[in-house]
Amino acid sequence: MARASSTEEEAVSAEEMLAAQAQVYNVVMGHIGTMCLKSAIELNILEIVHNAHVLSHSDLLSKLPNVPPWKSPFVHRIMRLLAQMGYFKIGNKDEEVLYSLTPLSKMFLLKNKPLSLSPYLGLLTPPWTNVWYSLSDWLQSDGKGCMFEFEHGKSTWDIASHNPELNSGFNEAMAADSRVIMKAVVDQCSEAFKGLHTLVDVGGGTGTSALAIAQAHPGLKCTVYDLPHVIASVPPNSLIDAISGNMFESIPQADAIFLKWILHDWTDEDCVKILKKCKDAIPNGGGKVIIVDFVLNDNKNSSETFTQLLFDASMMAYTDGKERTEYEWKRIFLDAGFTDYKITPIGLRSLIEVFP
Repeated sequence: MARASSTEEEAVSAEEMLAAQAQVYNVVMGHIGTMCLKSAIELNILEIVHNAHVLSHSDLLSKLPNVPPWKSPFVHRIMRLLAQMGYFKIGNKDEEVLYSLTPLSKMFLLKNKPLSLSPYLGLLTPPWTNVWYSLSDWLQSDGKGCMFEFEHGKSTWDIASHNPELNSGFNEAMAADSRVIMKAVVDQCSEAFKGLHTLVDVGGGTGTSALAIAQAHPGLKCTVYDLPHVIASVPPNSLIDAISGNMFESIPQADAIFLKWILHDWTDEDCVKILKKCKDAIPNGGGKVIIVDFVLNDNKNSSETFTQLLFDASMMAYTDGKERTEYEWKRIFLDAGFTDYKITPIGLRSLIEVFP
C-alpha cells in the first residue's frame, strides 16, 4: 500500500501531540475541579482541616458524619485532585494520609476569613451555569439581549430583583470581591481619595466598598447608592449612608463618584449615559469619577490576561457589557464629556480617575 502523503499531523512529534491532547482534556474537564472545590466548601472540609492544622484521612471522615464510610476512597480522590490544584497539601505518616491547607486556601477560601472568595463558588448554580449550554443557539439567534436573557426570558437584574436567593448569592459574591480588591485600593491608591469630602458609591451593593473607603479615610463621608432591593440588604453602619435610586435617572451630588465593576455590565452607549449622570453630580473644579475595572491588554500572553478574558466572556453571558481596552475607555470618557483620565494598575484591575 502506498504511504500517505505528508500531512500536518505527521509533522507533529508524538510528544507534542500528547501534550496537546492533555491540554484539550484539561479544558474539557476543567469544570470537574471547580465542582470538587465547591463540594469541599459546602461540606466545610477546609474549615475542618484548618481547625486541626494537620488532619488524617480517617479523622476527616469522622468529622463528615453524613458521608458513608464506604465513600472514604472517593473523598481521598477528591482531596488528591484539589491538592494537585493547589488547595491542599497531602503527606503521609505511618501509612496514614495527612491533609493540610495551603497559603492560597487559608487566605481566600476559609469562610470566616475577611478575604474569603468562597461566596463566588456559590454562583455555580443552574440559573448561572445553564446559560452556557445555550451559547451556540444564542450566537445563531436574531434576538437581542445576553445569554442569560436568552435562557431565562428576563435580564439578570430583573430576575435578581424577584429572586431573593439568587440576589443574596450574587450580593455575597460581589461583597467578597470588594473585600479583596478594596484592600488593595485603599493600600495602594490612597492618593486618589485625598482632598475629597464626599463620595457616592454608585451600584455599591451592600456597602462593602464604601465602608472600606470610609474606614481608610475617616474625614470622607461615603454613601452607597443602588436599586431598592439591593439597598434593603445594606447592614446598618454609622460610617456610611445608604440611598436607593436608579443611576440612569439621577446620582446624588458628591465630590467623587465611585464605580467598582459597574460599567463593564453595560454597553458603550449606556456607559456614556451613566458617566454623564456622574458628571452632573460632581463639581467641575476638583470633582472626579473613580472607576475600578479591567483595562484589557489582549496582546499580552499571561495568566492575568486569560483571567480578564474569562470575565469578558462572563459579561457576554450575563450582561450586555464587556471588558475594555484603554482605547475603548478613552472613547467612552470623551463621549461623556470628560477631558482627562489617569490609570493606576492594581492586579487584574485598574483604578481609573476621570476628570471633567
